Amino acid sequence: MKKFLALALALTMVLTLAACGGNANTSTTTAATTAATTTTAATTTAAPEVEVMTYDEYAAADLESEVVIEAYVQATQSWWDNKITVYAQDADGAYFIYELACSEADAAKLVPGTKIRVTGFKGEWAGEVEIMDGTFEFVEGGDSFIAEALDVTDMLGTDELVDYQNQFVSFTGLTVEAIEYKNGEPGDDIYVTVSKDGASYDFCVERYLTDPDTDVYKAVGELKAGDVIDLEGFLYWYEGVNTHITAITNVEAAPAVMTYAEYAEAELDTEVVIEAYVQATQSWWDNKITVYTQDADGAYFIYELACSEEDAAKLVPGTKIRVTGFKGEWAGEVEIMDGTFEFVEGADSFIAEALDVTDKLGTDELIDFQNQYVTFTDLTVEKIEYKNGEPGDDIYVTVSKDGASYDFCVERYLTDPDTDVYKAVGELKAGDVIDVTGFLYWYEGVNTHITAVTAK
Repeated sequence: MKKFLALALALTMVLTLAACGGNANTSTTTAATTAATTTTAATTTAAPEVEVMTYDEYAAADLESEVVIEAYVQATQSWWDNKITVYAQDADGAYFIYELACSEADAAKLVPGTKIRVTGFKGEWAGEVEIMDGTFEFVEGGDSFIAEALDVTDMLGTDELVDYQNQFVSFTGLTVEAIEYKNGEPGDDIYVTVSKDGASYDFCVERYLTDPDTDVYKAVGELKAGDVIDLEGFLYWYEGVNTHITAITNVEAAPAVMTYAEYAEAELDTEVVIEAYVQATQSWWDNKITVYTQDADGAYFIYELACSEEDAAKLVPGTKIRVTGFKGEWAGEVEIMDGTFEFVEGADSFIAEALDVTDKLGTDELIDFQNQYVTFTDLTVEKIEYKNGEPGDDIYVTVSKDGASYDFCVERYLTDPDTDVYKAVGELKAGDVIDVTGFLYWYEGVNTHITAVTAK
């Protein structure tokens, strides 16, 4: 009996120990399983990769919002202080990436055609939309892309042009108006003012993109006003189009400035280039102004010269300008038409004195003085007549000398109804004897544009 109880007790202890051992193993397995589950959960809940935007999505994004783009390097500005500025583009659009965080080693790898993914913030400065505060990574195994220059000449002056901002573009047939170095001498940016169809635009050679040792920097430095050029560059924006020029692809040298004698001999409808001094202007309107100019050798009537309102205010008497246009003729008046101009910097001043040509009236010689500032003495008034019958428009003045009659004019866009001469002529009566000063305009004969009158 004792033996049986002892055996039963022993068996019970064995079973108890086995049960305890089973609980320990279960605890260990459960802990391992829990750890594995936790690891798996950490892996599957990691932040998803930010989705790369299309160009359209980038363009539609709000300013100051985070953007992620992929594009191909087209050019870079100089690396410094662990930053580099990148011009990038793809088949759909372009990006200006300002001061991208970048090591010097990685900067050397940002060669044209390299694909990169950039994360930053969309910003804007003076009209230029760009990516700021950016970081990047190389897109491994990415293909390559080098943009061809898109000709956007026809879009100059239109609202469409900004849609191509930062793209690699070309312009053709631009006329150089001025070349100016930042800080006054070579070594820094070059400001290039060009014109097309009468409107002016400011482009730039950015020295951190194309430094003074590059071909384009040297070529632009040799340009002269009046040169006609084709160019390529990145369509940067600074309060308007401000293309960063990367190449001058064609230069047609400006024609030489003519003497007055060469101008006088030039055929009608040919291109002419003259330099002369402003003597007076007619009213500016619609980006055009008509100018009476003269130098020591002769005078030029420049009809509807392309001109901004700002520049019109600078065309004061004595100012020297260079004009390129076409020699034309209308009803006997020889003039320069379809012209553009630039100010001749550092030039002297010239105001013509009135030349007395009274004794040339009625002779073939008088026309040789066409458009000059002249005076006539002792003319007899025959008739005063307002265009359209009443004051406010031109005044037609018929005068006589030695039995012959001549038609002069008070041109209201030169001397308007508020001027002393307009009022004085309006008070003249038939039979008055007068001296007249004005510009020797021609309209089917002498038709002086009167600027002063003295009654005797």
